[in-house]
Amino acid sequence: MAKWTRRRFLLAGTAAAGTLVVGWGAMPPRQRLHAGAPLPLDGAAVALNGWLALAPDNTVTVIVPRAEMGQGVHTALPMLVAEELDMPLARVAIAAAPADKIYANIAAIRDALPFHPDDTGNTQAFARWTLAKVARELGISLTGGSSSVKDAWLPMREAGAAARAMLVAAASRAWQVPAASIRTADGELFHDGSGRRATYGSLAQAAARETPGSVTLKEPHAFRLIGHDVPRREARDKVNGAARFGIDARPEGMLYAALRMAPSFGGTIAGINAADVLGMPGVLSVIDITNAVTGPRAAVAVVAKTFWQARLAADALAIRWDAGPHHALSSERIFGELRAALDGDGHHVYFEQGEVDEAQVPGNGPAGQEDGGHVISAEYSAPFHAHAAMEPVNCTAQVAEGKVRLWLSTQAPSIAIAIAASAGGVGREQVELHEHLLGGGFGRRLEGDMVAQAVAIARECRGLPVQMIWTREQDIRHDVYRPAALARLAATLDASGTIKSWHFSGAGGALTGQYTLRNFGLPAVGPDKTTVEGAYDMPYEIPHQRIAHVAVDSIVPLGNWRSVGHSYNAFFKESFVDEMAHAAGKDPVAFRAAMLLNHPRHVAVLDAAVRRAGTPPAGRAHGVALHQSFGTIVAQVAEVSVRDGAIHVHRIVCAIDCGLAVNPGHVTQQMESAVAFGLSAALGDPVTIRGGRVEQSNFGDYPVLRMGQVPMVETVIVLSGEPPEGVGEPGVPPVAPAVANAVFRLTGQRLRSLPLRLA
Repeated sequence: MAKWTRRRFLLAGTAAAGTLVVGWGAMPPRQRLHAGAPLPLDGAAVALNGWLALAPDNTVTVIVPRAEMGQGVHTALPMLVAEELDMPLARVAIAAAPADKIYANIAAIRDALPFHPDDTGNTQAFARWTLAKVARELGISLTGGSSSVKDAWLPMREAGAAARAMLVAAASRAWQVPAASIRTADGELFHDGSGRRATYGSLAQAAARETPGSVTLKEPHAFRLIGHDVPRREARDKVNGAARFGIDARPEGMLYAALRMAPSFGGTIAGINAADVLGMPGVLSVIDITNAVTGPRAAVAVVAKTFWQARLAADALAIRWDAGPHHALSSERIFGELRAALDGDGHHVYFEQGEVDEAQVPGNGPAGQEDGGHVISAEYSAPFHAHAAMEPVNCTAQVAEGKVRLWLSTQAPSIAIAIAASAGGVGREQVELHEHLLGGGFGRRLEGDMVAQAVAIARECRGLPVQMIWTREQDIRHDVYRPAALARLAATLDASGTIKSWHFSGAGGALTGQYTLRNFGLPAVGPDKTTVEGAYDMPYEIPHQRIAHVAVDSIVPLGNWRSVGHSYNAFFKESFVDEMAHAAGKDPVAFRAAMLLNHPRHVAVLDAAVRRAGTPPAGRAHGVALHQSFGTIVAQVAEVSVRDGAIHVHRIVCAIDCGLAVNPGHVTQQMESAVAFGLSAALGDPVTIRGGRVEQSNFGDYPVLRMGQVPMVETVIVLSGEPPEGVGEPGVPPVAPAVANAVFRLTGQRLRSLPLRLA
């Protein structure tokens, strides 16, 4: 039985206190079927609820409240409605969600609680239930945490089922036959007894006057869309160039803005000489927008008629920078501070069970025999990483007639609206957001800095829209980075070669506090779950565990990066498990399986990956890693060779149990994407700090995997009857440890630092 740490007790207590203070704890969560305001409709379409509208021509428009950034939500979410509505997907159009609380991402907020996945009981269930209610009240709409399908699974299916029930009721009333005698298929209603039939569209007006009452959702065996491969609806437009991303916005009269930002963290402007650039072709103004972004981030914008004119003028602008107080900051200093923090006090225990002897705590003594067991310890590290999405940071804004208009690729529309309202000096209801496809997100577009900057510029542009674009160099040098992290692990093997105790002690920056301050103007309260996710919540059945972390203030801005803390904690954990297997003289797969006796789903995923991988060819080795994140279990087997001192990854077999796979083709695509993303970080160059600034500037010194470097990726989807879980991120964490473990089998070198480099 796991001990309750102070953090977990406080979270549960806060939920309980909220129930007493607010007074709505005993009431059921608010409905998510009907929006607070009517849907904005075109033509003769009729809204049957807050998620769909039906037109006389028998087309249905489905509200999709999540951003399409390559993960397939513009296809998967309409599938949920179309399945229960019995409507062909070809007749389904999509529309962005208006600003309404029913579209809040409840799953992403609820899952922020730092409970172990094996935690059960009334207290945990009550805390999750209460936080879900809080999320519904807050109404934060965002795309993150691999939660889009998970959050939409019930409300969007219920919306489709409710609309179908309303249509059946309307047909029953019109035909004077029992509702139970009417069947639906492919957007039509049928009464076999009389031969009557009608399209949904012909009964839309009548259906809108019906009340659906309680509805029954389909059982999985009746699904005709869900669980089947469906081509992505935006794929053709992306291939032929018709797709429109944020950077493609072209409102009438648009101007362009290019930036110069302080090169060092905390740098300020000592002086600007704008006279020379104001005479350059097309240049209209030079604007200091230093105070636009919480931080602040010293920056100057040059506005011109074309982006090239703005860029040339920005480059030529004479600015004297004050390097600020952090001019001596370096990667070496940062890791020195992390090691000092690990040596000190102040570690917060996130999870603890059994008794971990102090002699087995990392740093308390040399490895050796303690209490009849063999103690093994190691130190692991991971560097900063940038997002490097293909579409650089940009935002188009207009401030005119008391309104702010945005054209934007964003993962967090509700945050973008709030920031635009504040920066533009208007109410939220006066912000008009036009959402576009995202040319990559990975967590970067959960931020609102680009909105604040663009609106601050637009306020000075006399009512004209202005498109602000960062260069690739700015995109990398002024990112919000994946935290650098350090961890010390120690474990004890008993006489049978089984782990009897495990201690994890980590140090690194806590990103949640920075994120909430930047985007909500509020500091975070309490320890940050993201620092140890993937470490405190591992499934291995080790009787004695302690997982702790010490947060170290970070001058470097930190943000959510695809799979967040799992991206490095999985490397620490799964590499060290392999170390323990080697020390015990056991096969690493069997060693893991022996610690998963009460986790059959994990064993099934591990077995599926190993079976598909088979035996490596001569000169290559297999490395394995198993990790659960965002509710999904993933096992990967990496097939690796080493030539001329370089690591070559030829093949990755990826087995996944994500619950019911709504669109298996999307799952496969996301695993392939995750492997490429994870390998870029595992094998490429990191972000490094020197002289208070980021050293890297473009793909030349911050490379991402090229197409010819991507290995063969084979995905095995383990069938499951559980509800859908996350898919977009869980494929990233196992990549680095699987490759590192394969390298060890080949060379005997244990690589404990990312990126992976042979000695």
